[in-house]
Amino acid sequence: MPDATFREEVQTHSRADERLDEPRLWRVLLHNDDFTTQEFVVWILQTVFQRDPSDARAIMLHVHRSGVGVAGLYTRDVAETKQKAARRLAEQQEFPLLVTVEPEPEGSKP
Repeated sequence: MPDATFREEVQTHSRADERLDEPRLWRVLLHNDDFTTQEFVVWILQTVFQRDPSDARAIMLHVHRSGVGVAGLYTRDVAETKQKAARRLAEQQEFPLLVTVEPEPEGSKP
């Protein structure tokens, strides 16, 4: 049997040329109303958005004074999941808390 030498050619592709963009972030917004208690909003911020007590209170006061405030910045799927969780908890307690999601403006730094 003849001596066969196999030569395998391998092509490599440099990943340095590929650049993955960071996913766009989405804001979860809490809107002020005249019925949802401040304590409940703080609880939502701690429970759903994992804010510490002082941050939760500061965000709640901002929402109360300004009419709307950012609960957090997340990828779209996470933002929508947190929005639904907050709305569901508010409905269970019969609060009309409005929670919305909007894209973070292009070029904004979190």
